[in-house]
Amino acid sequence: MSKLRPDTLRESRHPHSAELYQRACRVIPGGVNSPVRAFRAVGGTPLFIARGAGAQVFDADGRAYLDFVGSWGPLIAGHAHPAVLAAVTEALSRGMTYGAPCAAEVELAEQVVACYPAAEQVRFVSSGTEAVMSAIRVARAFTARDLIVKFAGCYHGHADHLLVAAGSGLATFGRPSSAGVPEAFTACTRVLPLDDEAALEELFRREGARIAALIIEPLPANHGLLPQRREFLTRLRELTSEHGALLIFDEVISGFRLARGGAAQLFRIAPDLATFGKVIGGGMPVGAFGGARRIMARLGAPGARRLALLDVVARGGRAAHRSRPGGARGCALCRAVSRPARARHLPAAVRLRDLLPVTRARQCRSHAF
Repeated sequence: MSKLRPDTLRESRHPHSAELYQRACRVIPGGVNSPVRAFRAVGGTPLFIARGAGAQVFDADGRAYLDFVGSWGPLIAGHAHPAVLAAVTEALSRGMTYGAPCAAEVELAEQVVACYPAAEQVRFVSSGTEAVMSAIRVARAFTARDLIVKFAGCYHGHADHLLVAAGSGLATFGRPSSAGVPEAFTACTRVLPLDDEAALEELFRREGARIAALIIEPLPANHGLLPQRREFLTRLRELTSEHGALLIFDEVISGFRLARGGAAQLFRIAPDLATFGKVIGGGMPVGAFGGARRIMARLGAPGARRLALLDVVARGGRAAHRSRPGGARGCALCRAVSRPARARHLPAAVRLRDLLPVTRARQCRSHAF
């Protein structure tokens, strides 16, 4: 037995896992659905898990293991917790998906908002990767800028424009983390070393006016645990605010684990946007991103779909009202929008051609206040 190769030794001890792995390699690239499960770094073939209970998992050969992975974080309550199973079973009895709003999503959103101080509103998605992609899109829309700043060693999912110096399990197969990603896709991404304030300040000095958002794992954990100084995270908050960029905390790993309000609560730093992963669904395939109401409003105005065409554009200048001769001044819509804008000291403009019937829009082309 001692002369057997490590792979052969493991296969002899875990024959069912070895058999499943051989079958998987015929129909799944690499035999696994995530490179971090490939076992290439530690040798041998992956263990196939048959079930989990509490703090333990059991492989296909019936061996028990103390689980320090917890499905990479989401299973704070352990495997198959009775309360979680009861809730899932009860929900499934009402149907798996509706393709329409439901009360449960409102209740979950209320809980996330109550836990996370910086999130006034949240939008649910299907994964942490999708949450990050959506948060960055909102940041670009809100700032009308293109550049994104990330840090080497931080992993934010497999979005093309973020697979740059990711330091993730994607390196398992010996290829760059951005293999298959055209250079044009990452042209608007800037990568900085962690905890290098000089490099950070130089980048903002040079390109601060073009930066839409800076994204960071406040406690990077995908490339080893890399605790960050609170002073460094505070400097990120200061620089982004000074240059009109948004600060995004990727809390897919740290959210609701470091503290009830994630790293934001622990470090007492409020990001503009934050992203969350499966932890909010007890391991189910769900994610979310949230932030200040004024930023999340870019996803759509409340009320009817037509109101989403309301384009409130911040701009300076004294109040003015432009209309064709004989047009009605101070229409009800203009007053309705101006009141909350003035209350928040926001100059704004309304494009009425997007909101009103053509005949009315001809009378009253635009308002600024």
